[in-house]
Amino acid sequence: MMGEQGEATPVIRRLWPAEALLFRDHLLRLDGDSRRSRFGSSVSEEFVVHYAGRVFRSGSVVLGGFIAGDLRAAGELYPLSEILAQEAEAAFSVEPDFQRLGLGTALMERIILAARNRGIRTLQMNCLAYNRPMQKVARKFEAELAYESDSVTAQVTAPFPTPLSLVEEASAEARGVAGAIMQAQRNAAGRVMDLWLPAASAA
Repeated sequence: MMGEQGEATPVIRRLWPAEALLFRDHLLRLDGDSRRSRFGSSVSEEFVVHYAGRVFRSGSVVLGGFIAGDLRAAGELYPLSEILAQEAEAAFSVEPDFQRLGLGTALMERIILAARNRGIRTLQMNCLAYNRPMQKVARKFEAELAYESDSVTAQVTAPFPTPLSLVEEASAEARGVAGAIMQAQRNAAGRVMDLWLPAASAA
């Protein structure tokens, strides 16, 4: 299983409001430890469903990490406040069977790109002290880590935007729209097969 996952090339693209259920299902697939790592504490399924329903209405940028066409990881960029326009928080989630495949690093690269092109200079990430993989990803991007008893705060400084960085994100988002359309077609085809197979078996 891991060998097949390792061979698949991750696809990173933006998630759109119409894909809120896709994002919700990803969060619901997180196990207890992964969910605590994402939200900083144990949360219920009801909390996850509510969160997934409102995140796209909060001005957040949500990026998805896909393996073999399925959403397996996500990165979120959301402003801390309207007053602190140059500061934002980033958060990440990776399903247990798909950790340590480079999804966190790939998402972090795109989160920083999104931040710099929106004039955000300071990215803050909070994680639990035992979440070593996330701390390792943060260090790759020269983050400053501040340790407390049971948590770690990582701060990354995003570069200033350039014409090249703006073109890079625009190109990625165009590919992302095409990917979202293909995902919608794939989901629709799956629903048709789910309806057709029982009917065919009954016949």
